[in-house]
Amino acid sequence: MRKVVAVAALIAGAWMLLAPAGRADEKVPLDKVPEKIIAAVKDRFPNPELTSVEKEIENGISVFDVELKQKGRKYEAEIKEDGTIVEIEKETAAKDFPAACSDAIKAKYPKAKIEEIMEVNKVEGKKETPIHYECVLGEPGKKSFEVVVALDGKTVEEEKE
Repeated sequence: MRKVVAVAALIAGAWMLLAPAGRADEKVPLDKVPEKIIAAVKDRFPNPELTSVEKEIENGISVFDVELKQKGRKYEAEIKEDGTIVEIEKETAAKDFPAACSDAIKAKYPKAKIEEIMEVNKVEGKKETPIHYECVLGEPGKKSFEVVVALDGKTVEEEKE
């Protein structure tokens, strides 16, 4: 019985040490990005300037988080290994950010400054549907943090990692 418990403890310990490593984001050198991912990006963005790529595991599925610029605008695309784009984030200028969203952030975080605004879109085929905004906020003396804002500004929540 002791041997069974010892072996089980050893296996559990090894699993706990290795499991987080399997979930960590893995930076992918731009010259090593799989062709299906490159093809998906070029199909959606005619002249992309790739800035970084990370491979992540989300719900047991490998996805690539691709950051790029297109005509000076920042984008992020979440792409499955088979080349299917599932989400696109688009940099949004403060002047194009709905007042209701800006007001909601100011009400909840009165000392915060909006540093970045991204419109998050669910992608199905060629169709993009806005689902919310992600904003990076900075407050004096604090580390920047990200909030998710509903399209109508009715909810503002800190993004969970």
